[in-house]
Amino acid sequence: MFRLFLCFFLLCATGSVTLGQTKNLLRLKQKPVSDSLRKKLPAAELVLDFPNINETPYYFHKGKLAQIQKLEQRQNWEKVMPLLEEYVGNFGIENFYKDTKLLWRLGQLYEREGQRQKAIAYYRLVLKHHRTDVRQIQLYYDSLEEKNKDLYVPLEYYYELVEYRKSVNTYKPPRGVYTNMGESINSKDEDYGPTVHADEDVFIYTSRRKNNKARGTDEDLYFSKYENGFWTAAQSFGKPINSIYNEGSACLSRDGKTMFFARCDSPDGFGNCDLYQAVKLADGSWGQIKNLGASVNSKAWDSQPSLSPSEDTLYFASDRIGGFGLSDIYFTAKLRNGMWGPAQNLGPVVNTRESEVSPYFHPLHQVLYFSSRGQLLNFGDFDIYKTYRVNGNWQEPRNVGPLVNGKGSEYYFTINSASTNLYYARSEPKDLKNLDLYSFPLPMEAHPLAVTKLTGVLTDSITNKPLNGIISIIDLDNGIEVASKYLREDGSFDFDLIDNSRYMMLIQSPDFFSIEKEIDLKNDTVLKIMTTLIDYSIPLIFKNLEFDEGKADIKDHMKNTLDRIVLFMVDHPQIRLSIEGHTDASGDPNANQELSQWRAFSIQRYIEEKGKLAPGRIDAIGKGSSEPIKPEVTLEDRAVNRRVEFKLIRPKPVGGDNGTGDW
Repeated sequence: MFRLFLCFFLLCATGSVTLGQTKNLLRLKQKPVSDSLRKKLPAAELVLDFPNINETPYYFHKGKLAQIQKLEQRQNWEKVMPLLEEYVGNFGIENFYKDTKLLWRLGQLYEREGQRQKAIAYYRLVLKHHRTDVRQIQLYYDSLEEKNKDLYVPLEYYYELVEYRKSVNTYKPPRGVYTNMGESINSKDEDYGPTVHADEDVFIYTSRRKNNKARGTDEDLYFSKYENGFWTAAQSFGKPINSIYNEGSACLSRDGKTMFFARCDSPDGFGNCDLYQAVKLADGSWGQIKNLGASVNSKAWDSQPSLSPSEDTLYFASDRIGGFGLSDIYFTAKLRNGMWGPAQNLGPVVNTRESEVSPYFHPLHQVLYFSSRGQLLNFGDFDIYKTYRVNGNWQEPRNVGPLVNGKGSEYYFTINSASTNLYYARSEPKDLKNLDLYSFPLPMEAHPLAVTKLTGVLTDSITNKPLNGIISIIDLDNGIEVASKYLREDGSFDFDLIDNSRYMMLIQSPDFFSIEKEIDLKNDTVLKIMTTLIDYSIPLIFKNLEFDEGKADIKDHMKNTLDRIVLFMVDHPQIRLSIEGHTDASGDPNANQELSQWRAFSIQRYIEEKGKLAPGRIDAIGKGSSEPIKPEVTLEDRAVNRRVEFKLIRPKPVGGDNGTGDW
């Protein structure tokens, strides 16, 4: 039943906002997606083909296995590899947890032969399907993937960064916020399992509201229509869709005339919950309800259907016996006679020894979203992942990032065809038993078109050593939020972004002045960025900070330099600044001292106003001609002594900052 899965919905999100309203504030305008961009997919990865997955439960050949073991004992690796490749290629589902060691040995052979990517692919399979202690294997795999690891900034600190930067004109704060869909959709009881029609005009979901219980049932299907900028009050589908049994997890065909849904505890079912089909009749009512049959349904739990864009494949979750884990993603393909063919397991790349549930196929793109607790990158209990279908093969699933996945569990991920909004169920931390439906703008990590790579490395311009810091990407065209990351130890970074779009790249660290670079992304791009470290023990002197004689007004040519200091101070709110104004020795000493003081005040005022800085972070001091750098023998000597010195004062590091200082 659906209620058996309710215990999984312990959702957690930072910075959430609850709005008791029905208007969809998140319908956003985006630039049109071209046909070439619509068809864009990530580069094809290695194909791990196991043709026996849905044919043979367990493959075993005593003679071939003995031959492999004999050659291994002789360390005849050249002859072992093709035999082991063939043997593993014949694996059935049971082999993945019974013969996991063979996957590991094949990976080792690939690594020995220099085929690193193949080795890593098989190591992943080991970690997804093992049923023994593999901590040493995990450590080894982590060391191999160290240079590719995503080091996301913690969500709490990420939103602090957003607040710091709101005063900087070049930065556009993200708009991601969890928005409760309001009382017209949500009830005082559990509401979950959303799906949205391709045109985003009909919203369907499952509810356990009290008026259901009065009729002696637990779960029914409800819908809402989008009219004049609002979601209308939820309506029950009524009979015959809703019955005395449990209904939920529905999806519609593109024309809205066919519905697939799950019904539990029905006497015509084959198991706990089954998949059904209903047709919209000429009078607008629903009828012709039929069970999809024994070729699709099992004696166990089958639920959460999702239709492919071509509408010839139906994906769903099942905990039937014979899968990889506690529950797997399956699919059924439509036959020529219009019937649905035998259910097939989606395979060992997507499914793991744990649970995979709530599949959702994007209505336009070849990308499947699902929830899992067995993938290799995980922020909480269950996370949402996406996997691309390239040349008929499923690619390694990608975690959609911390802006969607929190410390709890996320399920029933659904997005609209324009890929602007996502919908799913979550509970407030203070009321974990009650699920509500939420909507918020789709972040970059979850976007189906985010398949173009932006990679790079940041190094010190003098030593050429890698630098630490935080890198943020701001989408200038679509306003899509992108989660910030720490630079890796080798100074590298990478992001999956949308092609033919403009981005602002911002790199921050207390060790160097913040770097801003606008990028017009066209195809995969590699950047090599160099900068100079700040020496906190030496005052900073900028040659272009020259005032008119006898005046303290900020000149236009000075603003670029001062703006760099503004951005640095905004990005690092715990760092203080001391400004010292100096003159040459010509003229009256008292007048020189006063002039230098006004110039220091003028710079202080500019930085504070431009950055909207809190008072007390900047000291402005006029030194006059009291501290010359060199004796004034020539006019050039006098020019050197006329200067403004900036002294950045940082707090002492307190640890736990990924090497980026105490910020």
